[in-house]
This record gives sequence, structure tokens and C-alpha cells, in this order.
Amino acid sequence: MVRRQRPRRLACLALMAVLLADLLALSDTLAVMSVDLGSESMKVAIVKPGVPMEIVLNKESRRKTPVTVTLKENERFFGDSAASMAIKNPKATLRYFQHLLGKQENNPHVALYRARFPEHELGFDPQRQTVYFQISPQLQFSPEEVLSMLLNYSRSLAEDFAEQPIKDAVITVPAFFNQAERRAVLQAARMAGLKVLQLINDNTATALSYGVFRRKDINTTAQNIMFYDMGSGSTVCTIVTYQTVKTKDAGMQPQLQIRGVGFDRTLGGLEMELRLREHLAGLFNEQRKGQGAKDVRENPRAMAKLLREANRLKTVLSANADHMAQIEGLMDDVDFKAKVTRAEFEELCADLFERVPRPVQQALQSAQMNLDEIEQVILVGGATRVPKVQEVLLKAVGKEELGKNINADEAAAMGAVYQAAALSKAFKVKPFVVRDAVIYPILVEFTREVEEEPGVRSLKHNKRVLFSRMGPYPQRKVITFNRYSHDFNFHINYGDLGFLGPEDLRVFGSQNLTTVKLKGVGESFKKYPDYESKGIKAHFNLDESGVLSLDRVESVFETLVEDSPEEESTLTKLGNTISSLFGGGSTPDTKENGTDTIQEEEEGPAEGSKDEPGEQAELKEEAEAPAEDTSPPPPSEPKGDAAPEGEKATEKDNGEKPEAQKPSEKGEAGSEGVPPAPEEGKKQKPARKQKMVEEIGVELVVLDLPDLPEDELARSAQKLQDLTLRDLEKQEREKAANSLEAFIFETQDKLYQSEYQEVSTEEQREDISGRLSATSTWLEDEGFGATTVMLKEKLAELKKLCQGLFFRVEERKKWPERLSALDNLLNHSSMFLKGARLIPEMDQIFTEVEMTTLEKVINETWAWKNATVAEQAKLPATEKPVLLSKDIEAKMMALDREVQYLLNKAKFAKPRPRPKDKNGTRAEPPLNASASDQGEKVIPPPGQTEDAKPVSEPEKETRSESADSEPLELGGPGAESEQKEQPTGQKRTLKNDEL
Repeated sequence: MVRRQRPRRLACLALMAVLLADLLALSDTLAVMSVDLGSESMKVAIVKPGVPMEIVLNKESRRKTPVTVTLKENERFFGDSAASMAIKNPKATLRYFQHLLGKQENNPHVALYRARFPEHELGFDPQRQTVYFQISPQLQFSPEEVLSMLLNYSRSLAEDFAEQPIKDAVITVPAFFNQAERRAVLQAARMAGLKVLQLINDNTATALSYGVFRRKDINTTAQNIMFYDMGSGSTVCTIVTYQTVKTKDAGMQPQLQIRGVGFDRTLGGLEMELRLREHLAGLFNEQRKGQGAKDVRENPRAMAKLLREANRLKTVLSANADHMAQIEGLMDDVDFKAKVTRAEFEELCADLFERVPRPVQQALQSAQMNLDEIEQVILVGGATRVPKVQEVLLKAVGKEELGKNINADEAAAMGAVYQAAALSKAFKVKPFVVRDAVIYPILVEFTREVEEEPGVRSLKHNKRVLFSRMGPYPQRKVITFNRYSHDFNFHINYGDLGFLGPEDLRVFGSQNLTTVKLKGVGESFKKYPDYESKGIKAHFNLDESGVLSLDRVESVFETLVEDSPEEESTLTKLGNTISSLFGGGSTPDTKENGTDTIQEEEEGPAEGSKDEPGEQAELKEEAEAPAEDTSPPPPSEPKGDAAPEGEKATEKDNGEKPEAQKPSEKGEAGSEGVPPAPEEGKKQKPARKQKMVEEIGVELVVLDLPDLPEDELARSAQKLQDLTLRDLEKQEREKAANSLEAFIFETQDKLYQSEYQEVSTEEQREDISGRLSATSTWLEDEGFGATTVMLKEKLAELKKLCQGLFFRVEERKKWPERLSALDNLLNHSSMFLKGARLIPEMDQIFTEVEMTTLEKVINETWAWKNATVAEQAKLPATEKPVLLSKDIEAKMMALDREVQYLLNKAKFAKPRPRPKDKNGTRAEPPLNASASDQGEKVIPPPGQTEDAKPVSEPEKETRSESADSEPLELGGPGAESEQKEQPTGQKRTLKNDEL
């Protein structure tokens, strides 16, 4: 019996160890954050215990921070401080650098950035074919490094707001980001030391925020909502379906599913501002025409001023028909002033407004829906506040009105932080199923030899769709190559991108992702010559961030073996028990309860056919979302009938597992009941399949954009860390200098105040004033080159010099309050002691020693107070006082400790029991006893015993005794009437309380 229980006990200990490790991990992750990275500004939100979801305020107490970084030789500025530096130093102020993430030098967006911001010098990195910012000959930073600085700054804001360190974050990215752009953001976060829980699409985060706050409105009926998000740099239109679905763990829960996405990478508020800036520059040049002045476009500072004014003008024209643009000292100390109307603004951006409906059409086409199925169109993003945008969009969607019932600026940040809390182990949130969609399809391409005719061999190019367009993710896929027995290569590329225009395809970059070179396939076949090959299986994972990875490649073999009828060993039982506890058992329903649904694509006979579209249609299968049950998808979802094929492939791969489980099941049954006969066990154990897996070596050749090598990534992280330490040292030095300067000014002012003059002599004040003046002169002359240590030493010297003066003033300020509190405590303690001594001896709960000790402390405190106050009165005010506030507090604590001891004793003391009367006389009636009750009492004559009383008398005597438990006062009314009723010949014995 003990041997059977030991595996379960060990399994429980293992489970407790895992839970303990999780609890220890929670201690460092009590707060999480989200960063909504926009083109122009960012919003940071946090979740911590006691703060459900809150937008972080920056140092200027604003809810959004400009995505701007100023990099100088010896200092950096972020946010609003950097935005103000854009006018003074436009070359060192970097903005809209996210447009360069994941882009090679020949990308059209790089040329567009150079045209928009000619003041920035972009260098060329020959290793990665990318660009970097050349601030100076000594300063150069890649876009990933600049983004890493900004992420580190956002974390510092969140930590200051949360008052605790934060490492975990969810970062929003545009939905149209491809694999190279997403990896660039992850590398930037890694440089900043952030643990990215997920890269969430900003449209998905917005949809999640909308659904979380309207959870009660979501039911089993599908609701199709369109979100039109026009920000500063781009526009994204998203169609989302909300409905409740049945989940495996939490029952019916709300779900959002991304059904369609359309986007325009360059349509946004920035392009409108650039048009306005160009218009204002033309007006300024016309005003100075004929004066031989230079073109304002050649002056970076003037163009920075014009861009800032264009931003303000666009905002004002959204609510006014016209406005006056004015800039003081635009160039060469010449002021600029011009009137701009809304009609002129709309004419400048006429071609931009024509592009507004295109993302709507793309989203409807990708979702295979029409406008009649859309219930509401909701505006998101700052640029949607432009009236013309709303007018064109309203006409395009054909609705009565546009929805504005969501915070256009903060919705994505709130949705992302909700997802961060859901992914973190430190918080428990209500489940909300999120099914994001793949924007760009991904396929696998490979080439192999085929024999079309006897003796004639040719190369056949095959394609297999790995992740189809608008398919859900995260999900895992397994592709099986079952016709290879030697090393081979295959390619991972993007699928059909026909939905993108020619210009978008150029911006998209390389359509080839990775070449995978497999090594060790032939050796695996030589290692298992007697086994049947089940193919080469490649395991792919498209994670929560939308980043594709190849987990592993393995060669799988099978053979038939016969099970031995011997009983399982203890170690086998222990393994089975732990597997069952952690959900790792090999039961047939294991795949249904797993967190990821893995689909296997096999290289079947169809790959040899010439009809490539037919091959793709055969393999377009979508994996279910991790948290969703096997409920059928919405009727309008394309290719929803492909799921059964994926299930068959999975069952085919795991078909031997139910048979392998039978011995374990019989072993468990035998441990609880009667074990089966050996003959029956042998009959029920036929030959089973044994699987052997051999790991295959993988070499990846990245084709779209090479990632930073590990050594280069470490150097970048170290460089950024050094810059952060330099900034911290600079801040500490500035703080020390400010503290020294403030101390000098405050002390010089205090020397002229009456309370400081009373406790100091003229010589003392002159000495202090001279030292302060000397330090102030040193700070002005040599303070700029002083180190932090020198500044702190100067401050410490001055504080030591003024310590006696400040101490005397502070003590005199504390005396009235402290002495008054001491007097009150002494008075109350004396009254308490007096009352304690008046308690009768029978009810006394305090001992004589305790009361004597309290009396001694009271007397000593009175004596000390009177003596010290008298001594202090004899001393001059300029001397060190003998009456100290800390001594008063110590005396009060000692006295209060004695009083509290007696109070606690009285609080928990139990009353002493009353002793019975030795003479056997009956008890006195209570004071409130009625005359009738007293008249009924019968006193027996001499010689008669108590037994001769009536039957009812003992009950009255009992009631009288119980009522007499309270002490009676001597000479009360009850005593007088009782004495009058006593016969003359009988004397009444008095109780102890009446003596």
C-alpha cells in the first residue's frame, strides 16, 4: 500500500514546488504596463494592485507624450522637452522614426523620410542594408536604438507613477507591420530591458477596449463593428465581430474576432500638416519676394516653426472656418502672419480625402462582407476630427452617423493594458477571447525530383500555404515532408499579396522570409534502418505577437513492438501520475484540452500535380484560437469547413497514443481494485507502435531583413545603458547643485528672521553669512566644473556650520506642544492612579506594587520636568538647550507604558466570585425590589427550621440571592424597610458589604 501511494505523494510535492516557483515569480511582477506607440505621440498605461487601469501622467502632468527624442553630445531629452528643442536644434531632434523600422535603404519610405525631414542625415549600414541617424561624427544611432531609448523613458514614467519597478509590457504596433518590422520592435524592447508579453495590433487593442467596457451588450448574436482609425502617420480600417462563445475553462465568454483589415500607410494627419507647412512657406516667400531673401525652405529652424504652426492651424480649422497663422521671428527676425481658411486647407488635401474610402473597401473585401452587415462605424485617432474626413467617410459607409463613443486617443492603450493584465500571472481578469487575423499569408516552398516518365526525372516546385490570409493567430502548424531521405532545403515566403498595390508592394520590402537548410536527415535514416519513416516534420509557431518562428525539425520513425506482460515499474507509474497531474497524459482527448491546436500538413500526392491553386486550397486550414472551444465559427467566415481535415491529420499523427495508454490505465485500475489475471492481460496487449524521434539540424538564412547579431545587440544595449547612467549622473549633479544653491539662499534669508536672531549672537551670524557668501561665489565661478561629490561636500560643510543654530530654533518651536502634551499625560495618569486606589478591596484588580510603581514614575516625571524647565530658564538662548524634545518624548513614553499596562490588565480582568455568608442568613433584596415582593417574605419564628417554609419560598429566595449579587450601599431604602420588619426578639446578621 505504501509503495502505491509514494508516486502520488511525490507528484504532489512536485506540483507544490511548481506553485511555489510561480508565487516567487509573482513578487517581481506586481505591475505591468502598456505602451501605445503612435507616430506623433504615445500613451502609457499601467495596472498594479489597487490601480485597475490608469493612464500614466508624464512629468508635465499630461496624458500623452510626444514621440520625440533629442540627442546631443552630453545630454538627451524626451517627450515635451525634446519637442521644445525641435525649434532650437532640429537636426538632433528625431521624430517619426518608426517609419524607418525594418526598412532597407532602397525602400520608398526611406526616400520619403528624407524628403519630409531633410535636416536629418541618414547613414547607410552595409551589413544590414539599413539606415541610421548620423547626429555628429561621434554620434550615430539606428532606428531600433532610438526606439529603445523611448521605451526606456516610457518605463521610467510608468515606474515613477506606479512607485515600483516594472519589467513586463504590452506594446502596440500597426496592424500592417510585417515580420521584419515586428522583429525590429522586439529588438528595441530587448535593448531597453523590457519583457514583451505581446506585440498587439493597435486596431485589436482598440477593439478589445471597446468590448471590455461593453461586455454586457455582447451576446450570442454576432455584432459587426467597423473601427476607422486615422492617426498621424497612417490609416487602418478594421471590421470586428463580437459575440459570446463557449470556452473550455470559463463557459460562455465574450469574443472579438478580426474579420477584415484595410490600411493606407501614408494617409494621416502628418501629411495634411506637411501640405499646410508647404502652403505657409509659399506665403512667406511671396511676402518677401523682391527683397533678395533666401527661400525659407532652406532654413531647418524656420521649417520646424512652420510645421508646429501647421499642426496648430489644422486643429483650429477643424472647429473654425478660418484662422490667422502667425509666427514671431520666423526667419531673419521677420514676423509672419497670414490668414488661412478651411476651404483652402481642404483644397490642399483634396487628393488625400479621396483616399479616405479605400481602407473601408479593402476591409470589406478581406472580410467578404458588405456595408449592410456593419452595424456601426466608430472613429478612432486624432486625424478623424477633421470635418472633411468625417464627411467623406460618412458618405462612403452610407450610415446616418458615425460613432464617437470611444476615447479616440486612449482606447488602444487601455485595451493593451487589459491584455497585459490578462497575460500577467499577478492579476486575474475576466476572460475576453481575442482572435486576431493574419494580414499577410505565409507559405512554404520546396523543390524535389519527380519521375514523370520512366527514366525521365525533373524538378518540381511545390507550395504549401502555412498561414492563410485572415486566418486566426496565435497558432502552431506542422508540415511533414515524407519523400525525403537526405538533406534538403525549403523556403518560407509570403503568399499571395495581390491585395496590395504596386507602391505598397515596394514599401513592403522583400517577399522572401527565410531559407531553411536541414542537416542530418540522411544520418537519421541510417540510424534507424529497420524503422518505417513517417516523414520530416517541421514545427512552426505564429505567436501572440504575430512573429513567425521555426521551433524544431525532427525525423519521425515507427515500428511495431510487443509489450511485455511485466508490471510497470515505480518510476513509470510516477511519470504517468505526474503527466496526468500536469495535463501531459497521452489520453485520446489530450489534443482537445491543450493550449495550442497543432495542425499537420503532409506532403501528399497532390504536390506532384500541376495545379498549384488546387494544392493551396487543399491545405488552407485554420487552427482554433487557444482559449476557444470547438464551437463552429460564424457563418460568414471563409473556409470554415477545412477544420475537420486538420483534425484528421492530428489524429493520424497521434493514432498510436490511445493504444500506448492502455497498460497505464490497467495499472491504475489494478492499484485500486482486483488486478486482472495475467492471461487476460497478455491477450489484451497486442503489438503497439513505437515512435522514435531524431532531431534534425537547422540553419536559417534570413532573407527579408537580418536581425542584429548577438554581439551587436549586446553592444547597443550597453551603449544605451551607459547613456542612461550618464543621464542619471547628470540629474544627480543638477539636484546637488540646486540643493546647495537653495540652502545658501534660504539660510541667508533666515539670518534676518527674529526667531533665528534670538538664539544667535552677532558674531555667529557674521561667521555663517561670510561662509555662505564665499560658497555662493565659488558656485558661480567654479561650480560648472564641480563634480557631484564636491557639491555634496560643500553642502555638508554648510549644514554642519548651521546645525547648532537650526537645532536651537527647532527645539524652541517644539517646546510648547511637547510640554503641553506632557502636562496632560501627567494629569490623566494622576487621576487614573487616584481612581485605582479608591477601588474596594474585594474588587481590586491592581496590586500594591503596580500602583506604587506608577506613582513613582509620575513623581519622577513631575520632578524632572520642573527641574529641567527651571534649569533651562537660567540658560541664555544662544547656548545649547538642556530641555530637549526627545527627552520629553522619552519621559512620555515611559509614563504611557505604565498606564497602558494597567489599562490592559483592567480590560481583560475577570470579576472575583462572591463568597457565601458563613451565618447562613439570606441575602438582601435588590435596591429596586418592590414592596409587595418584600412583604411576601416570611421570617420563621424561633425554633422553626427553614424546611417548614412554603414550597414557593425557595424560588423567591433563589431569585433574591441572584439579585443580591450586586453590592448594596449602606443605609439604602431596602435596608431600612427590612430592619423595620425584623422582630424585636431576633437580631439580623449584617453582610460583609454592609459593615
